[in-house]
Amino acid sequence: MIKTERILHLKSCRGRKVRVVREHYLRERVPCYSSLCQAGCENDGKVLPGDLTHYVIPDAGVSGDYLEILEFRELQGIIFTQTSCQGVQHSKGRRQYKRLRNLLKDPRHDCVPFANEFQEYSYCPREKGESQEKWQTRCVYSAAVWYYNHLAGMMDVVMITEDQEAVAQYSSLNSGVYVISVQDYLRNFCPELQVAHDLYSSISQALQEKESEGMEREYTEHLPGELLEAGIKSGRYIQGTLNVSKHRAHSEASIMTDGLSNKNTDQSWGVLVCGGKNRNRAVHGDQVVVELLPKSEWRGKDNTLAEGQGEEKSGEESGSKPMPTGRVMGILQRNWRDYVVTFPPREGPPPQTRNTQRILAVPWDHRIPKIRISTQQADALQDHRVVVRIDSWESTSLYPNGHSVRVLGKAGELETEIQTILIENCIHVPPFSDAQLKEMPVNSAEKPWRMDPAQVAERRDLRESHLVFSIDPKGCEDVDDTLSVRSLAGGKLLELGVHIADVTHFVPEGSLTDLEARSRATTYYLADRRYDMLPGVLSADLCSLLGGVDRYAMSVMWELDAETLVVNKVWFGRSLIRSSYQLHYELAQALLDGEQAEVPELAELGSEEKDSKLAQLTQALEMLTHVARHLRAQRDRGGALELEGVEVRAQLDKDKNITALVPRQPLEEFFSQLVESATAGGFTIDTSTNKALADSLDQAVDPQDPMVNRLLRIMATTAMSQAVYFSTGLQSLDQFYHYGLALDRYTHFTSPIRRYADIVVHRLLTAAITLDRGVDPGKALASNKELEETAHHINNKNRAAQQAQKISTELFQCLYFKERDPQSDQSCVADAVIYSIRDNGVLVFISEYGVKGPVYLRNREGQVVAVGPGGQLLFDHISVRISVRSTNCHADTLTLEVTSNRPLLSAGPQQPRSQGRSQLVQEVVRLAEEAAQEKASRKPKVSKEEREFSQSKTPNLYSLLEEIRELALLDLEGGAQVCETTA
Repeated sequence: MIKTERILHLKSCRGRKVRVVREHYLRERVPCYSSLCQAGCENDGKVLPGDLTHYVIPDAGVSGDYLEILEFRELQGIIFTQTSCQGVQHSKGRRQYKRLRNLLKDPRHDCVPFANEFQEYSYCPREKGESQEKWQTRCVYSAAVWYYNHLAGMMDVVMITEDQEAVAQYSSLNSGVYVISVQDYLRNFCPELQVAHDLYSSISQALQEKESEGMEREYTEHLPGELLEAGIKSGRYIQGTLNVSKHRAHSEASIMTDGLSNKNTDQSWGVLVCGGKNRNRAVHGDQVVVELLPKSEWRGKDNTLAEGQGEEKSGEESGSKPMPTGRVMGILQRNWRDYVVTFPPREGPPPQTRNTQRILAVPWDHRIPKIRISTQQADALQDHRVVVRIDSWESTSLYPNGHSVRVLGKAGELETEIQTILIENCIHVPPFSDAQLKEMPVNSAEKPWRMDPAQVAERRDLRESHLVFSIDPKGCEDVDDTLSVRSLAGGKLLELGVHIADVTHFVPEGSLTDLEARSRATTYYLADRRYDMLPGVLSADLCSLLGGVDRYAMSVMWELDAETLVVNKVWFGRSLIRSSYQLHYELAQALLDGEQAEVPELAELGSEEKDSKLAQLTQALEMLTHVARHLRAQRDRGGALELEGVEVRAQLDKDKNITALVPRQPLEEFFSQLVESATAGGFTIDTSTNKALADSLDQAVDPQDPMVNRLLRIMATTAMSQAVYFSTGLQSLDQFYHYGLALDRYTHFTSPIRRYADIVVHRLLTAAITLDRGVDPGKALASNKELEETAHHINNKNRAAQQAQKISTELFQCLYFKERDPQSDQSCVADAVIYSIRDNGVLVFISEYGVKGPVYLRNREGQVVAVGPGGQLLFDHISVRISVRSTNCHADTLTLEVTSNRPLLSAGPQQPRSQGRSQLVQEVVRLAEEAAQEKASRKPKVSKEEREFSQSKTPNLYSLLEEIRELALLDLEGGAQVCETTA
């Protein structure tokens, strides 16, 4: 080891230049992470293969500016030097540096790090007067030469740089070490990777335009980090997340401070930011620092229904109380991601030559500003959805600069809109790779899967001793949980078992399949399809607990007192099961009711044996029902709600016993609409505790209109925040409680096929069982910090999944009504119930189509919604006409217009809602299939892009409709339950 010195020129928090001298140690042996290494390097982890034609070493500039090209899996053998990584961290910020680190950690990508600044023969001290960029380039070239010599010339090394002087200086110095530009590298080594060529052109144009921007400022400069931090500490500034209003994106945003308070606000939940100038180039989701404006400039949130992007009213004009209002002084962390934009139609004649044009593309998300894109394909991409990324937003530009990544397709087409929904919600679900599928077991007619004898010996075998069965919706193909129940000790005890598919046996931690499952975190259910978290051989086969086949399971067995149902003991462990019956809900209910029902598994048996087994099954169902009713009554007494969870604090008595669970959020803010609406309808809603809320909702019933209670429950659900995952080691005990379920501890366990959280729980449970036996689990468990990061990631993906499901439902609603004439088609007129009042309109719910939306007080003919005969407006039924407001740039929206202040009088009995929704989806898919067939019969307008970037095919109609029926999209109460079980 050699000791040297490294001189750093830094800036203090007060802006003074400081010269720092640090000891720097060089080593002869530093891991090279190459399978060709003959020098005995300690290459732990992934290594580069030896069967490539060359290794690639990008310099610091390329690593920062062209990272998304280097992320293509087709590019193999990439070495990121320590110099380049540090250059990305200093020049591109924490977000880009974290992205690079994740790329290096991901075993699916063929790239490795190299600590060149600690390697004795590749280290280059910075020379006096040498610029940072020149020194970094020299360091990377020195690392390239070291690699070639270290591997004894067995592998050529290509250094890629955009510095033309470096290409001229280094390209001919050493044989076997080549120095070329990114464009030349793609042209010579990746000619077939057209998407990378297009991406290079977009990035290059964006970088050139950034250098040639004018100097006239449109916004104030952001303050440096040290001043922002000092202002936050002193209380002058407030930090938080910018949340732009969906309906007033151009005028209203708020800073959610995540509980951070400020001595100038008397509030800790938000600061209003009005207007683009005050927003100062921050976009939705950015971590920002704001300064409060004088109180005379504070404004109130508008309580009117927004139509389009109208002008904003001040707090005094709208009647709402002024709230703290501020302006953005700086940005701590950007939230830039992939955005879907639309290239608007050209005004005027097209240009005669194909030159680069600068286009203001309109994002699909109203909350994102227009993005300036340079492209030579502007005419071909008109009215097309394109994925873009923001590169910069200088103070001299009204709009951010970006570059295009890929083309999705023509706006308005079903597949294009579905892919837009996925991208806008940061959902990435490519087909499972060959490498991932190779990790999967095989189960085919030629090679059927069989249990491992070692597993059979280790697990508790329940196949002959227990009656195991499943109860699922009719037509369910993936069964992830089964049940068992039996009497013990002459009927004095009951043994209740829950058996879950043992997914963790097939998905080892750290495997490629596990990494992909963690990345997805959940199965994504859209209105017409789903994207599984795990490959089909698991989710639909070996981890589906189908009837009559042997399966691995994770089991929980409770021993209960048969009279009191008190739990005596519990057993957790891995088991072997064989489900005897695969029941659906209607069949199970028929057996409980004593009705004649045909059980498919018993159809071939003789009458005596059939009657015996049927009696055994019915008795098991009756015992389960008895236990379930008892547990349900216990939960109801504790105040369980059919709602989502909410963060709470526990009220304790002097003996530290819990007396009530109280929401932490200020109830005045979140439950005010529920309480006010109920009061207007003559009901009283008590939100002081979970039990009080449950009881008052049960009593808020209108015998003449069951829709009233349903709407109140929907409003209560909307008012609450969603239950989230967390690591128990980082939270206090009073945070463990689940408000909606009235449980002191609650976690997910039963669906590891479609929830990664359940996989985590299974692994933790397995480790706990192993430790309880006094056996070393053999692998270190995840730390609290790691578990919290995993929980945070899963929470984000769950929210994305629910949002994508909601938007896809709205898409199908719009596509259904888009083909209908609202003036003549009777299906466009529906009965609606008023559930909230605004300054210029009301919010209504249409049960027939599951639609909620605004209705303005005055329609096109000037008619006004009038108060009903009872003297109230809330919960009144009115008739509305449904039409579609279409825009090429954004998602279509439904428009509701009053046709009568009386309920809609149907000509006949109302059709069941689930059937109506199935017909809606069926009709939309039929139109989409016809459009796809017509499109296939003619040459597409931009055939190249649509051929290259097409993402998925139209699904099978039968499976599509079955999934829609299972999701029960029409029933909002059922929809809330679906979200809870599928999140």
